[in-house]
Amino acid sequence: MASAMLKRSAGSLRVAAAAAASRAFASVSVGTDLIAAAPDVSLQKARSWDEGVESKFSTTTLKDLFKDKKVVIFGLPGAYTGVCSAQHVPSYKNNSDKFKAKGIDHVICVAINDPYVMNGWAEKLQAKDDIEFYGDFDGSFHKSLDLGIDLSAALLGHRSHRWSAYVIDGKVKILNVEKAPSEFKVSGADVILGQI
Repeated sequence: MASAMLKRSAGSLRVAAAAAASRAFASVSVGTDLIAAAPDVSLQKARSWDEGVESKFSTTTLKDLFKDKKVVIFGLPGAYTGVCSAQHVPSYKNNSDKFKAKGIDHVICVAINDPYVMNGWAEKLQAKDDIEFYGDFDGSFHKSLDLGIDLSAALLGHRSHRWSAYVIDGKVKILNVEKAPSEFKVSGADVILGQI
């Protein structure tokens, strides 16, 4: 039974990957001003429920995240998922000193999850000291940039492509988008460190 479920799940991911490969990637590109591309979008910093209540469920505008800053941001399909937990986040956590040495102000992880799930996941990965985690709870950030993907076939619903970007003062200088959400070839820390 379990092997049959795994085969169905793997098949579903291949179908989702084929659909992703057949489309042109992302309306966002090198040169895009993220603040202008998604002017009304805010993200939610990872936090506990009590911190959310205390902050009156505050959000962070893209202007606050990117204006006058050098930022490396990476998006992934979701908290607690396989490649995201085992490879993607650790690649950035393990290279945090190298990003600082290159003058990067912030390394940000964003996923279509709520900020409470992102907080629990960041704590589990022991990565909160090295990476800032943000939830895109309704997917509006990823939709604005055309970086969303429907992974319903894998029971994940609407999620983010796996991607990374180097952003200076809101403008995308480097963009890497994986061909499929299960791949981890171009969006890791080592790749973007070599590009900066």
